[in-house]
Amino acid sequence: MSYQVIAIAGFIYIIAMPIYVVHLITKSKKVGYLATASFLLGLLIHLIGFVQRYKEMYAINQSLLHSIPITNLYESIVFFVLCLVGGYLFIEWKYKKKALGVFVSTLAGIIISLTDLLGVTKEVQPLVPALKSNWLLAHVTLSFISYAAFAVGFITAALHIVVASESKKSFKYILSTFLLGFMLFTFISVIIDILYSSNPKTVRIFQSTLGNSSAVVSTISWIALLSFILGFWYIGDKIKNLLTTLRIDSDFLEEITYKMIAFGFPIFTIGGLVFGAIWAEQAWGRYWGWDPKETWSLITWFVYAFYLHSKFIRGWRGTKTSIIAVLGFLVTLFTYLGVNLFLSGLHSYGSM
Repeated sequence: MSYQVIAIAGFIYIIAMPIYVVHLITKSKKVGYLATASFLLGLLIHLIGFVQRYKEMYAINQSLLHSIPITNLYESIVFFVLCLVGGYLFIEWKYKKKALGVFVSTLAGIIISLTDLLGVTKEVQPLVPALKSNWLLAHVTLSFISYAAFAVGFITAALHIVVASESKKSFKYILSTFLLGFMLFTFISVIIDILYSSNPKTVRIFQSTLGNSSAVVSTISWIALLSFILGFWYIGDKIKNLLTTLRIDSDFLEEITYKMIAFGFPIFTIGGLVFGAIWAEQAWGRYWGWDPKETWSLITWFVYAFYLHSKFIRGWRGTKTSIIAVLGFLVTLFTYLGVNLFLSGLHSYGSM
């Protein structure tokens, strides 16, 4: 089955992470080559699983275009990670810097693993009528390519804020470490919310942690959140020193952030908004209906438009624009997963 092959790819991504760490510590070229080779192996197996999934879809739908495996939450996650890994490996090849591999391999492995933890359905099913459109391929494919670009931009933007901060007492350093700690806590909290909810479609964020009816659980959750934030605040300067040693400076991180967003924004505009509107007109008889997914997609577009506007028109540089990039990906993440898991709408076919 294709999902078993893709699970193996996710495991290899996780294995690649400590190899990248060893390379960063030892600076051994041989270990660096091994890290890249393991990531490439994971990507190859991932591609094999993706093709196998396509064959399974084709056996049911008997259509070349309508069998592209990007039609439900599981398949979209698989395709997103495929784009993320492919995009990172291109950056590594172009810039000859492997430090980002630690973060990308960890993210890729965890996301694939979560499809099992969250109980995301992996069954190959016939397409619902709304998905039987030739615009599906363009709309969804381009959307997730842009999401992957925004994800890489988020990683480099978050690191840039830490690297560019002069001291732990600076507002930017505190803000960046707060966001990283809060994101990690929220990520874990959402998993707990879904695991302990009898109906994932009615789950509310933080209902099992910060908003728990038990005062003990709620208090422990608040302590855990504070610990996450303080933990990132404490290790932030160590990450900064490591990146400086590896010649990953703030200019490099800012450049990659800008290029990823400049690459992803027009793709998202055309694929996510324009092609999505055309597809909506064919499927539901209107170009725009303020569905939650449509609304949050527009909010995402405005955030990244503001990022590019601040760079081109206002001439902003440094951590100000990186903070916008970080916030932009938080909005993107909610547009991608939050809307499907916590809100109802015409895009409900992308839920659990």
